Amino acid sequence: MSELQKSFAKAKLAKLPPEAPPFSMHPPRDEDDSESASSTGTVVPSPSRQLFARSRGSTCGVIFRLLAILTHPRSNSVETLNWTDFFTQELFLIQETDSARITHHVYLTPPTNSGPLFVMHHGAGSSGLSFATCAEEIRKILPKAGILSIDARDHGQTSTYTETGEGKVELDLSLETLNRDLVFIVRETQSKMGWESLPDIVLVGHSLGGAVITDVAKKGELGPKVLAYAVLDVVEGSAMDALQSMEKYLSTRPTRFPSLASGIEWHTRSRTIRNRTSARVSVPSLLYEEAAPTDPSKPWVWRTNLAETKPFWENWFIGLSKKFLEARGGKLLLLAGTDRLDKELMIGQMQGKYQLQVFPEAGHFVQEDQPVKTAQVLVDFYKRNDRSALVLPPKVADMQASAAMKQGAEAGAVPPFGRGQGSSHKP
Repeated sequence: MSELQKSFAKAKLAKLPPEAPPFSMHPPRDEDDSESASSTGTVVPSPSRQLFARSRGSTCGVIFRLLAILTHPRSNSVETLNWTDFFTQELFLIQETDSARITHHVYLTPPTNSGPLFVMHHGAGSSGLSFATCAEEIRKILPKAGILSIDARDHGQTSTYTETGEGKVELDLSLETLNRDLVFIVRETQSKMGWESLPDIVLVGHSLGGAVITDVAKKGELGPKVLAYAVLDVVEGSAMDALQSMEKYLSTRPTRFPSLASGIEWHTRSRTIRNRTSARVSVPSLLYEEAAPTDPSKPWVWRTNLAETKPFWENWFIGLSKKFLEARGGKLLLLAGTDRLDKELMIGQMQGKYQLQVFPEAGHFVQEDQPVKTAQVLVDFYKRNDRSALVLPPKVADMQASAAMKQGAEAGAVPPFGRGQGSSHKP
């Protein structure tokens, strides 16, 4: 700051009242950075925001707003956010099989006052924190709702080892295995939390997670407590087509990062995640720092090697559309574009078999790019399928009997179900 600027500031500050007017210490979170950032991350203010317009208020107000901006930067920060800002607790659930010991890691906010439980399953290469900002918004709209967001095996903090604990087991991300994992997690969470019975459940799955929750819903292994299921941005036809170019896409991704901040920055600049706030909480769970990196200048690498999951790709999505349409419960398909619909789903949509919602402004990670809108759609979807809110109409026979009795009483006639005492009767 130059001497001229300092003297100007001192002159203005000397005229200010002894106490400054209050201002928010927490800048609002942008749901979609597409309005404020280009594809290369350059800040481009919207004309409607009039960022440099002269304030109608006093000069003091302008100075305080400038001070607030300087001391409290907006959400263009790449500083990481903690999971505790979005969930109340985490659980580590131990599952032992004949050949492995799996420690499932989940993020949880328990439901209250008989609220529903939204069970979230992320996509391949992601983590349970992919739903963090969406979970926060759901709770704002429906405070009694619970959120259970899992780290799938070999993702996030979920780990799989041999029974002896001496080494990792062979990678198994088949749909059948992921199905069993999800059912185990829900049941084990019920046991850990001491719930006498499961709350009403809405299954929510993004990409690969959509295939998993659809398979669970189709097989009915969680029983009638599953009210409905929502699939986010995946359908069988487009998923199978996309697999053909998946290896090429993976070859273009960076394999290493110098820091977590650079990992967050890559996700937002590449538009992989279009909401910086969500990237700040979800991206750190996708990377880990190598103890002895081959490139010391870039020690942060991907936690999940997506290339190694190739043997399971087709297994995830074959038959998805058919299962989605046939499983019991309410059905929601939330897409980033209608071009993703395949023939089977287009026919099902015309027949009214499921609810379709499209967010054309979102990318593949719809729940991260548009957490507020996604949360509102999910809460409305739950309410439409909430059995406790249903008021069944009276039976037709009861309505007819009630109407007949009312009509007879008004006319002074003999009740339809027999004559009263003392009534005359001629043979």
